Amino acid sequence: MTTSPARHLIASLLGIIALSLIATLVATTLGPASERILTVFFISLIAVVGMGLYSGNSGILSFGHLSFMGIGAYVSGLLTLPAQMKMATLPKLPDWLAGTETGFLTAVLIAVLVTSVVALVVGLALNRLEGSAATIATLGLLIITHGVIIGWRDVTRGSQSFFGVPRETTLWAAAIFCILALITARLYRDSVSGLRLRAGRENAIAASAVGVNIRKERLIAWVLSAAIMALSGALIGHFLGAFSPKKFYFADTFLLLAMLIVGGMSTVTGAITGAVTITLVTEVLRRFEGGFNLAGLEMPAVFGTTQIGIGLIILFAMFRKPEGLAGLKELEERFFPAHKLGAAAQGAGDTVKNVDPAPLEGKNLTMRFGGLVAVKDVSITVSSGEILGLIGPNGSGKTTLLNMLSGVLAPSEGTVLRGNTDLTNAQPYEVANHGIARTFQNIRLFDTLTVYQNVLIAALSTNKGERATQRCEVAIRAMGIGPHAGSDANTLSYGDQRRVEIARALACEPSLLFLDEPAAGMNREETDDLMATLQKLTRELGLGVLIVDHDLKLINQLCDRIIVLNEGAEIAQGDPAEIRKNPAVIEAYLGHS
Repeated sequence: MTTSPARHLIASLLGIIALSLIATLVATTLGPASERILTVFFISLIAVVGMGLYSGNSGILSFGHLSFMGIGAYVSGLLTLPAQMKMATLPKLPDWLAGTETGFLTAVLIAVLVTSVVALVVGLALNRLEGSAATIATLGLLIITHGVIIGWRDVTRGSQSFFGVPRETTLWAAAIFCILALITARLYRDSVSGLRLRAGRENAIAASAVGVNIRKERLIAWVLSAAIMALSGALIGHFLGAFSPKKFYFADTFLLLAMLIVGGMSTVTGAITGAVTITLVTEVLRRFEGGFNLAGLEMPAVFGTTQIGIGLIILFAMFRKPEGLAGLKELEERFFPAHKLGAAAQGAGDTVKNVDPAPLEGKNLTMRFGGLVAVKDVSITVSSGEILGLIGPNGSGKTTLLNMLSGVLAPSEGTVLRGNTDLTNAQPYEVANHGIARTFQNIRLFDTLTVYQNVLIAALSTNKGERATQRCEVAIRAMGIGPHAGSDANTLSYGDQRRVEIARALACEPSLLFLDEPAAGMNREETDDLMATLQKLTRELGLGVLIVDHDLKLINQLCDRIIVLNEGAEIAQGDPAEIRKNPAVIEAYLGHS
């Protein structure tokens, strides 16, 4: 593998440091007004980066991250507030807190740690939700936190201003902390955890099938983003010196989300772009909000001009640039070449090191969806070293059976065993770590990630990530997609996308491989080529393959054994010659004569 990812990161980090320092030096020469604007900008950028770290990588928009900003501000403010002032203005504080007076940096660190613990507890509950339900739950978090701050008057002064906080946040302090936050977010994006979470954002089902524990990765991002939000809260609190609960409520949530959406949630470049754009627009519109003179014509004051302007920018961005002004790629990724394969791992034989000889057994499997019985009392055994075909008319239950065997669905009745291990109620990521990989009837790739990243994520997420790079490159070579390694998956032809999906499954180092209509959409030449590749992999690697396909020529030539389903039940099982002559199979496909 080339060092392009390392170059991406180095270029990004150097760019972040250089731009931040240049902006700081320029502001110091322009005077206090410019210093104040840039300080607020840096603090806002920290918050946007914190929101983007979770929302951008998980795909779940959060309205609740200002809660963590508020917690950071109040905790750090309580710790740095002079003891005498606390005793005078907050007489009911606990003695240990009333007598505590820490330095600025210590207070910031403690605020970040306290907020991280709160985020962990909240995240464990919120992590059970998906999509819009999770987004609404974050809005509930914002409202609840706001209510707690107002109601806890003995500690927060309620809805009144929390004043007397030492104003320790200088321009240079904000710049340094902003650099640290940007570097953290950029490193996370390309970390193992960040790649896994981005895969889950693109396609949760496929990510789980290659070993990604999506809930775990979301929780990591949630806590890390909360810590960054707490940092921004502590900084703004010690910049203003006085603040109230409304500072961490809907108005600022709208402003920060506008920065995130306009710039682009998916990248650190997007966070910077959005923060710069909205900050400039806000500064301009605020000057017009109180009225202005245009060519001798006195324009009246219009209340809410700033919010209206930001709203219009969001609408424009949604219509013209739905991924944000910065798009889906970091700036440096546009200038440096993407992944190319190295010289290592030339053959396919190193992909699988230890083939588990234990067969996978599905015993008396039944799947009900309400009153519909999709699969009825089917038993199946998949062994290493054989290619087993699963065929039947449309709606016969083939994919449902595959979903039960791979953990996507828990059977209504029956058991799934791998040797002595019961996988009946296992999650897909757990099944993947028992040597079982799969593809899908409808291609499920991580569209905006490269081919290399698609396959690497599978290697990193299974078998403890051992030899991940080697397994990734071997799988890519085995499926003949090396020339496309640096291309985004959604830019490939249909046939090559199918090959990427199979390569991703192979990178899991499986002993059993499930293929759901792998030849769908391929022409005869592509199908024959795929068939030869599968036969080679089975012969060289000892893989067991369970294949579902409507291409009966492929099934007959490729499979050692075939199982036929009709209306959810097994109607025949045997070698291809037996199946071709079976009257029940002929009737199922052709109907009564």
